[in-house]
Amino acid sequence: LPSLTKTFKVSCCLPQKRYDQLLTRFFLIHPIIVLKFLQIRPKIVYIFVAELLPLAFVFEWFGSKIIYEVQENLYKKISTKTHNKNWLFQKIFSFFDQKARQRFHLVFTEDAYLKEYDNLRKSFAVVHNFAKKEWTNRPLPNPVSADFFYAGVICNERGFDTIIAAISILRIKYPTIKLHLFGRLNINPDLVQGFDEVKDRLIFYGYINQEIAFKTAQNCIAGLALLKPVGDYPDSYPSKIFDYMALGLPVITSDFEIYKNIVETSECGFCISAFDAETLAEKMTYFIENPSERQSMGINGRAAIIKKYNWENEAEKLVELCSQVLMLD
Repeated sequence: LPSLTKTFKVSCCLPQKRYDQLLTRFFLIHPIIVLKFLQIRPKIVYIFVAELLPLAFVFEWFGSKIIYEVQENLYKKISTKTHNKNWLFQKIFSFFDQKARQRFHLVFTEDAYLKEYDNLRKSFAVVHNFAKKEWTNRPLPNPVSADFFYAGVICNERGFDTIIAAISILRIKYPTIKLHLFGRLNINPDLVQGFDEVKDRLIFYGYINQEIAFKTAQNCIAGLALLKPVGDYPDSYPSKIFDYMALGLPVITSDFEIYKNIVETSECGFCISAFDAETLAEKMTYFIENPSERQSMGINGRAAIIKKYNWENEAEKLVELCSQVLMLD
């Protein structure tokens, strides 16, 4: 939470070591968090992962005020996860989540989450995860070949199979086409139909620093974000859309209403069905063959970030909520 450090003294209690299994984190990570809490004894504890809700009640007992950030609607999304989704974990989450609504201040990253969280007792804020304005200072993309950009988790729920099918269509006309993929691979690509035909057109970088990824974006034609109607995706903004816009990349994304309200209103790209490989290939072709139009869309997207969809505007709401919570002492 770097945006809070300008106003408050902030300490991070979450270790960097990652473990996939919840029980492993419970025994190895949670005790470290408790020890750090006892050393610091903060006035406010800000938690942004649901698994820490039980600890939040302990911290509250010690006198800290709790802000709980809801980053995803787990009631819709937990069934799509690859780990920690058994019925017991779901029951435990639901119990503590319901209690948190009554006792804690909440932050939501999407407006739609208020449909689920409609029985709140304390103040809350909706703080969207928009792009940083600093990304708008980079030079506009200047691609010299048919390269496209993808950032985020790589799986079929996020349109990987549709993208593969589209590239399979395009590789005949554009044999040098490439897709640069930045993010965690959550699927065995060999099981995706058509992957063998186009795998030499795909470059997987894994999960790496944004600075490195965004340098590659400057040599790309457009950014792809084709989430399917799974879990809470139709109600949630993929943060990468706003990153693409800030970088000056035109966008090809899903045709969910909230996406259309951003992309089509800002005239910075196309919204299509995440299942329609032919239409995706058509829109990619349009961007390849119409450099002036794609540049105009990229400029439009960047302007929308500068004016409205930026993190700096959203951070003000977060700082205001934290200040209100402190004043309650």
